[in-house]
Amino acid sequence: MARYTGPVCRLCRRTGEKLYLKGEKCFTNKCPFEKRPYPPGQHGPLQRKVKLSIYGQQLREKQKVKWMYGMLEAQFKRFFRIAQHMPGNTGENFLSLLERRLDNVVFRAGFAKNRRQARQFVRHGHILVNGEKADIPSYIVKVGDVIQVADHFKNNAELQAALKMNRPSPSWLSIDRNTLKAQVVRLPQREDITAPINERLIVEFYSR
Repeated sequence: MARYTGPVCRLCRRTGEKLYLKGEKCFTNKCPFEKRPYPPGQHGPLQRKVKLSIYGQQLREKQKVKWMYGMLEAQFKRFFRIAQHMPGNTGENFLSLLERRLDNVVFRAGFAKNRRQARQFVRHGHILVNGEKADIPSYIVKVGDVIQVADHFKNNAELQAALKMNRPSPSWLSIDRNTLKAQVVRLPQREDITAPINERLIVEFYSR
């Protein structure tokens, strides 16, 4: 499946905030956003002073979340359409679906430094769901599913480096770092997502 392969630090600069797309580098002074917190391009510094229209705000929020979860437009829009047909709040349903993507669960469980790396681990067959190999990053996990690292991959250097980052675990996952297993104990709720996301703007964008 297609994916964005360009420089991800430009995406943070484009949205005007850190999206933490490169893992531990984003927390150091080597992060390009710390040095140039303005849009990329020759006229980037001047763009910081431009006031966005309502449409511009909606578009930027949609682009930000899409880049944050490492998705392209067609798949991102398809997930939104699914959320529209679910009972309840469309925006919250949409974020819940994004959180339940397998690549995101691997990242949230601390088995990868970032979603990009988590996606690679899944695609290469290093992740199991309920004991079976799952190599589709967009697979939606359900309550009760057990996500684990395959035995042949447990000593991988990149995996071990990710585990050493020791990020806080979301309450909707039960994680065992000794066996490298994570179980979905409940569906993620809006309060579980601490990233600065305004899902109302995304709903308004796709409802035009």
